[in-house]
Amino acid sequence: MNLHQLTAQRRTLVVEGCDGVLRDRLLTGLAESHGYAIGRAPRELPHIDPVRPYREILQQGGALAVDAHLVGELVYGPLRRGHSRVTWIQAFDFADALAERHGVFVHVRAPVAVLEDRMAARGGPAADLPEIAAAVPAFESAFRTLAQHAPVVTVDENPLTGPGTGASDRAVATPVSSLTRRLPRIRSPVPLVVQPR
Repeated sequence: MNLHQLTAQRRTLVVEGCDGVLRDRLLTGLAESHGYAIGRAPRELPHIDPVRPYREILQQGGALAVDAHLVGELVYGPLRRGHSRVTWIQAFDFADALAERHGVFVHVRAPVAVLEDRMAARGGPAADLPEIAAAVPAFESAFRTLAQHAPVVTVDENPLTGPGTGASDRAVATPVSSLTRRLPRIRSPVPLVVQPR
C-alpha cells in the first residue's frame, strides 16, 4: 500500500513515532497534497482522563491527520517514570474509536543510528541514547498490540543526506508494511459465575 492508496481509503490518520523521527514532513504533505486537516494533541495529558484530548480530536469532521503522542506515552512512560499515564484499556478504547471512524495508526520509523545522531545533534543528554535503542522495539510491540483494535501502517523515512543539502526537504515517508487484520477482542476463558443470593 502506498501513501496515495492509504489516503484514498482512510479519512483519519493518527501519526506516531519515536522521538527523533520526522513526522512534520509527512503531516505537511498530507495537508498540502491530500487535504487533511492537522490535529495536534497536547504532550501534557490531563491527569483524570488522559485520552480525552484524543477523543475530542476524533470528533472533528472531514479528513484528519493527528500528530499524536498516545503510543509514545505507552512507550516512554514506563521507560522514564516506570509507568504510563495511559492504560492499555484506554488505548484500546481509543483504537476502537479510531477504527469506527475508518482510521488507521501510522507508525513512522527510522533506524536507531539515525535517531541517535539526531538526538546528539540536538544536544540531548547521553542518557537518551540507550533510551532510543529501548524505545524502537517498544514502539513495534505497542503497535502490534494496538493492531488488534485498529489497522496500523508502518512507514519508513527515506534516507536523508543531511541538513542543508536540500535532499532532506524532499524526503517523505513511504508505507512499507501494514498490520490490518482485525482480531476479535480477547475474552476471559474463565466463565462468569453468578453467586446465588
